[in-house]
Amino acid sequence: MKHGYTPEQISGEDMSVAVVRTQWNESITSKLAQGALQTLADAGADADEFVVPGAIELTYAAQRLIDSERYDAVIVIGCVIKGDTPHFDYVCQSVTQGITSLNSDGPVPVIFGVLTVLNEQQALDRCGGPAGHKGIEAAQTAMQMVSFARQFDDC
Repeated sequence: MKHGYTPEQISGEDMSVAVVRTQWNESITSKLAQGALQTLADAGADADEFVVPGAIELTYAAQRLIDSERYDAVIVIGCVIKGDTPHFDYVCQSVTQGITSLNSDGPVPVIFGVLTVLNEQQALDRCGGPAGHKGIEAAQTAMQMVSFARQFDDC
């Protein structure tokens, strides 16, 4: 027997989602967060926005939001643009590992909405341009994962 849902069936009613974004590359992250927050609101979900300085701080913020037990999902939004030093690699690896760890150990899904791009144009393309809107996609994913997790609440 197949269980599940399709994205068209997802309602955000009775869902509470935290969106935490970085100040770093704010012209990008604010657009991504705005898309996520609007998508959640349109679906009937409650959503709160939080801001941290940079991508490394996203893992800490997500953990604190999980610990608050107020949210059914946490979306982390950031934008790391490759430069001329290995800093890009360290930041991307740290954030990816941190969020992966929270997902494998935590009680609520943490949605990875961190752009890791080679240049600013690639980031802009992912804020409603030719590569879609990754903030909207993150919100849709959050609602899908909350719905998925709720299938097991009665088990």
